[in-house]
Amino acid sequence: MASKIQTFGNGTPYVPAGGWALMFTWLIDFVVFVLGFAFAFVAFVVVDQSRPEAEQISDGGAVIIALVLLFATPLVYGLWYRDGRALGAVCTGTRLVRTRDGGRIGAKGPWAMLVRTILLPLLIAGVVLGGGLGPGGELPRTSIDVARTRRLQEQGYPLTPRDASQV
Repeated sequence: MASKIQTFGNGTPYVPAGGWALMFTWLIDFVVFVLGFAFAFVAFVVVDQSRPEAEQISDGGAVIIALVLLFATPLVYGLWYRDGRALGAVCTGTRLVRTRDGGRIGAKGPWAMLVRTILLPLLIAGVVLGGGLGPGGELPRTSIDVARTRRLQEQGYPLTPRDASQV
């Protein structure tokens, strides 16, 4: 496990989540997003079709509503992501944290979920083509393996009291 240990910007050690865990975390969150989007759009169609034909929304209006739902769905799902653990992270035992200090992402959870589900292909292209997204070419957030990072702390790696309470 020692070769897997990395440190946050403030020097606190952590164990990064594995590639399979990250993939399954994203996949679970993406499926939840797709199901949420589909449910919201079907609900819109059912409500719209129940109205008199003269009051129904036009095809152009339906496209605009679909686009709004495309971005609103991950933002709403992200409200449960503020502690870094949406359904995908809970199922895989990971947590999304800030790379500078390992803290929870907090109010940026909805934005993180939007990036994770909608903007991920653009994020990958930006990292590959642009050399990174944060200062020094590093991502501003990373996923950690919660159980292994706890064991790392229990083995006596130095942590500040604030850092220990974050895991």
